[in-house]
Amino acid sequence: MRLAAPLLLAALPVLCQPDRIAMLNEFAELLRIPNVARNVDDMRRNAALIERMYAKRGIALTRMEVPGSPPALFGELRVAGAQRTIMLYAHYDGQPVAASQWTNGGPFEPILLDQAGRKLPWPTEDAQLHPEWRLQARSASDDKAPVIAFLAALDSGVKPQANLKFFFDGEEEAGSPHARAILEKYKDRLKADAMIFCDGPVHQSRRQLVSFGVRGTAAFELTLHGPARELHSGHYGNWSPNPALMLAHLIASMKDEDGRVRVAGFYDDVVPLSEAELRAVREIPEVEDELKRELLLGAVEVPGKRLNELIAIPALNIHGIASASTGAGARNVIPSTAVASIGIRLVKGMDPEKTIDQCIEHIRKRGYFVVEREPTAAERLAHPRVASVRRTRGGTRAVRVPMDLPLAATVVRAIEKVRGPVVRQPTGGGTLPIAPFEDVLGIPVIVVPIANHDNKQHSHDENIRLQNLWDGVRTLGAVMSASY
Repeated sequence: MRLAAPLLLAALPVLCQPDRIAMLNEFAELLRIPNVARNVDDMRRNAALIERMYAKRGIALTRMEVPGSPPALFGELRVAGAQRTIMLYAHYDGQPVAASQWTNGGPFEPILLDQAGRKLPWPTEDAQLHPEWRLQARSASDDKAPVIAFLAALDSGVKPQANLKFFFDGEEEAGSPHARAILEKYKDRLKADAMIFCDGPVHQSRRQLVSFGVRGTAAFELTLHGPARELHSGHYGNWSPNPALMLAHLIASMKDEDGRVRVAGFYDDVVPLSEAELRAVREIPEVEDELKRELLLGAVEVPGKRLNELIAIPALNIHGIASASTGAGARNVIPSTAVASIGIRLVKGMDPEKTIDQCIEHIRKRGYFVVEREPTAAERLAHPRVASVRRTRGGTRAVRVPMDLPLAATVVRAIEKVRGPVVRQPTGGGTLPIAPFEDVLGIPVIVVPIANHDNKQHSHDENIRLQNLWDGVRTLGAVMSASY
């Protein structure tokens, strides 16, 4: 999976070692500020620092807000005589943290780790940085890295050929619930010819990736109700229904052993990949065998199918299950409830709410009385099987743009001049808030990520590999200086 570094076909300014250390120091300053979107005071502190950083480079950022939102940041770099305008996106909020799970330091204490995961002294001005070292902190990879990489690219001497607009989202990890309202309010200022989303990891082969779409998402929490209180499993076993066992049967009914979702109508609206997109999937480097070794997997869910084939179709996943206790806290009880968090990854053509409705109908067909609230005592007594559903966060539809867009060709060509052949991916597996930009601004959007695939995104000990940071500066510099 680790491919040799490609021959660089064109030169962009490269950061020297002192510049890289200066970049790390500036990056660490930003990473020290907590950035969970719901903590608006923290987000304003982040925004203020990013504003100061960009002001040093002559780019004035302004705040775009609507009631209840953390600030989105917007700035422009105008180029004399430019005919096109490209908007660059990154987000500066991060996932919530469980500080006790982080090793070698807290989530907002940036540290350097060597290849063996050992903590290193913070580098001095004359230190030599190893490309395989990792910078660990929340949002080191997802997604403050592009915010800093744009600045480093400008510092290195990148000369944009198009007008550039910067949009830094302050609540992407919360689902960007205010994005559409912000875009509507500031639509005139946000006009552009195209948008580049800078978020996510490069290909597992470490080759630069360009993605032409993302999957959407829908999610709900399912609770099955058993006895009004936990019961002694000896006194009441075989008599009282066990909601944990009921949940296991119900979840198993939703997806077969070959990975196909059994919910009626689930695949009806899927827009399949075109022949050109299927050809691109076949050209993506194979990494499955090495990934299985890395992740200690003896099998995959759908044998005979490659990873990029499978992320191009919708998926139903169980994010977590909770009922009574396990391990040292296990007790001889029949649980009162069993809860599952269910996430659905959508592909182009699928509607988030319709898909959840189909899942709820499937649950009803399995004999459950379903409500979207807490069931009443009378309802629990009147029905042998009772389920409650809570839809979690607003769903996001999938987006996929044609791979033969002139924009796409320009971006790929510019990146390949400095990074060698890129991986062209019809759709990514994750979800980004691209749909509001497509809907409100009416512009094509493609994704150019820079983080390493093993960055522990959304988990504890999140990190970015230093070589990915340096490569990211060159990649985004190429995007910023392309002739659109």
